[in-house]
Amino acid sequence: MSYSQDRLDKLVEKNRVHRDVYTNPEVFKLEMERLWGRAWIYVGHESQVKQAGEFITTTIGTEPVVLSRDKSGQVHVLYNRCGHKGAKVAAHKTGKTSMFRCPYHGWSYHLDGKLNVVPHACGYDDTDFDMEDPQFSMQPVARMASHRGFVFASLAADGPNLKTFLGATIATIDNMCDRSPVGEVEVVGSSLPYMHDSNWKMFIENLNDAVHPMVAHASVGHSTRKVVDRLPEGAPTPREAEIISPFGGSYEFFDSLGCRTMPYGHSFMGGKGSIHSSYSEIPGYMESMVASYGQEKVDEILSQNRHNTTVYPSFTLKDAVQVARVCRPIAVDKTLVESWHFRLVGAPEEMLHRTITYSRLINSPASMVGPDDWDCYERMQDSLRSESAHWVDMRRFIGQEKSEGDVTVSPGTSDQASRNQYKAWNEYMTGEVS
Repeated sequence: MSYSQDRLDKLVEKNRVHRDVYTNPEVFKLEMERLWGRAWIYVGHESQVKQAGEFITTTIGTEPVVLSRDKSGQVHVLYNRCGHKGAKVAAHKTGKTSMFRCPYHGWSYHLDGKLNVVPHACGYDDTDFDMEDPQFSMQPVARMASHRGFVFASLAADGPNLKTFLGATIATIDNMCDRSPVGEVEVVGSSLPYMHDSNWKMFIENLNDAVHPMVAHASVGHSTRKVVDRLPEGAPTPREAEIISPFGGSYEFFDSLGCRTMPYGHSFMGGKGSIHSSYSEIPGYMESMVASYGQEKVDEILSQNRHNTTVYPSFTLKDAVQVARVCRPIAVDKTLVESWHFRLVGAPEEMLHRTITYSRLINSPASMVGPDDWDCYERMQDSLRSESAHWVDMRRFIGQEKSEGDVTVSPGTSDQASRNQYKAWNEYMTGEVS
């Protein structure tokens, strides 16, 4: 049965959503066109293509794209498609090249995507083939923009500019960069990938769902606190315990952090405090920061402490830990989540070690936290097919939101983050997003 506009309008209600948003392949296909095809989607970081000829391949929704830097230093986001017969041109996740070359018929392209050479070109004599015609190039996406090195792209020619789209989440990007003594971050290494047998929205909703940690992660939180309690008096708390312990926090703790939502489906928890607030100091870091900024500015920078700033629909960032997780939809029931690690340029290398330690403890498929979430996603994906009920409830703390300009504030365990995502989802899917 085709999903008419009338049926789409009925999938999202004030306090619940229909199971089809997670399970219906046709809805997924429409999401790729109307949501992922219109929103600003995180592509990568400029530090991943530092030199001319460097590139990375990724996706925007299900569209293969290439992020490249040309010989003039300009960064491009191109569709990863040959202008001849449509083959994927760049096959490797990362690389460096003087030009892109299709592996099928050998058409080659400049780093900005423009057609360079067509082998045995005499075959096109006396035809209407024109090498200058843009249709034969690797096409640029409709719009590309970056902020502090974070590159976003939109497949739609119209819509809000990147700064308007990011709104209050832009302060998280700024804060993460400002935590470097030179105001700069760079990606280190490749991503930590984690494939989920579930719909992409389950991961995105979970990021600021503060009701699940004390249930799904209860055992690891409890065990970690027991280890800490048994330490000899005066012994330092292991870094791993500092990282894991908050995942077993109380409802009251997460309520106190608060949840903040904003237009276009974005959200974050905390602000002045988060699950990262009690980390011990790393030697040399404060000294390097104060030398660069002065104590007053350092206090201002480090006072911001957000938890899971979610730039809907594709990207979540932790300013205090310098980890980004990127959502890559593959099918209605399959999602790749990539964790990327950032170095604070000019900071002690131990800061990067903590970033990677955090990610391996929390985000890895072999970690002590991530598999708890994956198990819940898989259970939902499987059981949402049940005919016992067709709706998913999202009414916690509904009606208790408070407005602060464009930002809406709720208790931390509210479902407001999910409700806000589905408000944006509905606007994209029904063509109402501005």
